[in-house]
Amino acid sequence: MIDLVPAELIPPVRSEYRKAVTLRYPQVLAGLALAVAVVAPAMSAYLAGPRDPQSDPVTGTATIGLYLALFAVIIGSAVFGAAGAAGEHQHDTLVITALFTVDRDRLAGAKFLVTGLAALATGLAVEIVAVLVMLLFGRDKFEFTGSLFAVLGGGLVAAVCWAVIGTGIGLLLRSPALAIGSVLGWMLLAEPLLWVVTAGIGIPGASTLLPGSATLSTVFSGSFTDSDLIAPAPAAIVVLLLWAVGIGAASWWSLRRAEL
Repeated sequence: MIDLVPAELIPPVRSEYRKAVTLRYPQVLAGLALAVAVVAPAMSAYLAGPRDPQSDPVTGTATIGLYLALFAVIIGSAVFGAAGAAGEHQHDTLVITALFTVDRDRLAGAKFLVTGLAALATGLAVEIVAVLVMLLFGRDKFEFTGSLFAVLGGGLVAAVCWAVIGTGIGLLLRSPALAIGSVLGWMLLAEPLLWVVTAGIGIPGASTLLPGSATLSTVFSGSFTDSDLIAPAPAAIVVLLLWAVGIGAASWWSLRRAEL
């Protein structure tokens, strides 16, 4: 990693890495995601019937636990990013960091880089564990197809994007409780309510432009193709990336102009 990161970025990256691996809450979030990766795939693989090629999700009902594990990683990545970035403002550690990394661009870049890589690493670990558990409890109930690998890849993309979104929201709101509440409130309450509203007024397709809908499509690649709330996976990935880039850029600009 040192060879891939520019020399001027190494000190802030090292600082962000130490925060990520030594604080308790990232360890708890990663542990919870891994626990879900063991329990949920084991139950779905054990209880599932024979594989049905026409079922939703397209990877089979035995893999439902894998999706639950992926969503645990995505939610955990968003909370991790939001709590870490906002917590720096709350505890004034960002001021100390800025004394050693005067360039705000490097500071923001290191924060987004480490948060995204942490989400990627956790996602990979969760996927490996979940697939091994599915093989143990239901190896004849699913297959290693292109659809399964698309789901695994989509889960990693979504986890990284939501880590960036969470970090951006944390930098913008500067309060851990407000940032975490905003992320969870949007993902679990506000956006599903918007799905109902847009469907009720006859424009369900508008929901495909929202980040939660794009996340569902990115993870459930090739599934639920008849749903008006979910865009095709390639388009949904672009939508999710645009949300991550937009919120990340807004928070980056805010950090550059902020009085610390």
